[in-house]
Amino acid sequence: MIVESARVEPPDAPRRVDPRQVRSRALVLDAATEHFVRHGYIGTNLDTLAADAGVSKRTVYNLFRSKDELFHAVIGRVTEIAEQFVSDHLQGEVGARPVDVELREFAVAHGRAVLAPRVIATRRLLIGEAERFPQLAADYYERVPGRVMAAIAERLARYHSAGLLNVPHPDLAADQFAFLVLGSGLDRALFDPSSLNDASTVARALAGADAFYRAYRAN
Repeated sequence: MIVESARVEPPDAPRRVDPRQVRSRALVLDAATEHFVRHGYIGTNLDTLAADAGVSKRTVYNLFRSKDELFHAVIGRVTEIAEQFVSDHLQGEVGARPVDVELREFAVAHGRAVLAPRVIATRRLLIGEAERFPQLAADYYERVPGRVMAAIAERLARYHSAGLLNVPHPDLAADQFAFLVLGSGLDRALFDPSSLNDASTVARALAGADAFYRAYRAN
């Protein structure tokens, strides 16, 4: 009788990802975001959440060891959006294209990222639970708005160094850029998520980028 030896994976072999688990995790996180926003951390029931996600409660606990871990995972998804925005729009070389074109491009990307329904829902959620999770709130601020604003300031400083813009105070200019791009849209969305509208987000971002460029263009 021939016995086949068990296949041994090399220690550095990439770990296989079960697509069913990925799908279940996304469903649970989507349902958790909605339930936490609607009912708060204490008021969220995992049985109801699992039913709305279309999975068993056991599946929820197989994916997340506790309600606390699930809450942290919901907040953590927004970090990925911020990191992707920074990577895609703020870390490339400067001067390859006209600066006003680049400003308009990442203004729209910034507006869409900040005003994405998932981001608004998560921000509303964390504001409501900040007293219960003060460290998580502090980490979120540092890794999401703080990280993005620092990256914008850094890119503006590079424009200044290249003589493409006149930005002697990049941190202040980054604040001004963000406010011009987002306007009152962020405050309105936090109080009324139904006000989110991509067309108005884009129009506001483009107008803000143009105003910023006129204020800081190099002479």
